[in-house]
Amino acid sequence: MSTPTVTTGPLRRVPVQGRSVARVQRMLDACAELVDEVGYEGLTTTLLAERAEVAIGSVYQFFPDKRAIVQALAMRNMDAYLQSLSARFANETFAHWWDGVDAAIDAYIHMHRSVPGFRTLHFGDVVDLHLLDAERDNNAVIADRLAELLVEQFQLMERARLRFALLIAVESADALIKLAFRREVTGDEAVLTEAKALIREYLHRHVPA
Repeated sequence: MSTPTVTTGPLRRVPVQGRSVARVQRMLDACAELVDEVGYEGLTTTLLAERAEVAIGSVYQFFPDKRAIVQALAMRNMDAYLQSLSARFANETFAHWWDGVDAAIDAYIHMHRSVPGFRTLHFGDVVDLHLLDAERDNNAVIADRLAELLVEQFQLMERARLRFALLIAVESADALIKLAFRREVTGDEAVLTEAKALIREYLHRHVPA
């Protein structure tokens, strides 16, 4: 899987030179560590500059405020999630399209366990439900991207019905996975198992194969 690129959305200035790109990535890495340690409310640009070992001026050179930094991190996480999911879809053969949704849930759980800051930030809803897209909430963005992957992979036809079902599935899975990681830092396996079973039963019942 290729390294996620720096998003241009919330950036005040797009890094071009290699050193600038690396500096921005260090800021995002520092942001990920800090939101796990102190939360979004405790995060400051001063703390971030210290952790990333950059001058405070360098932070403001690329980001107007801490919200923009967190937005860039959320978008980097989304890119990484979708890249991992696309790679799995390309390398595996699923018997049914809802097995692809299972894979999407597995990838989401894996990010909670392995990506710094993700357990706290997710795709940005801790800051703003519209952090990824001004017109759609964060889970709707993920549901739409997942629908695109499934339509491409399985040549599904009823797109409107599929998108609605996936929105319900994403919202439900998101809530239950958050519950699992509130109960145990590595995720309560019993809750995660029930979440996957619930989503599979819902999709099987409401959307034809």
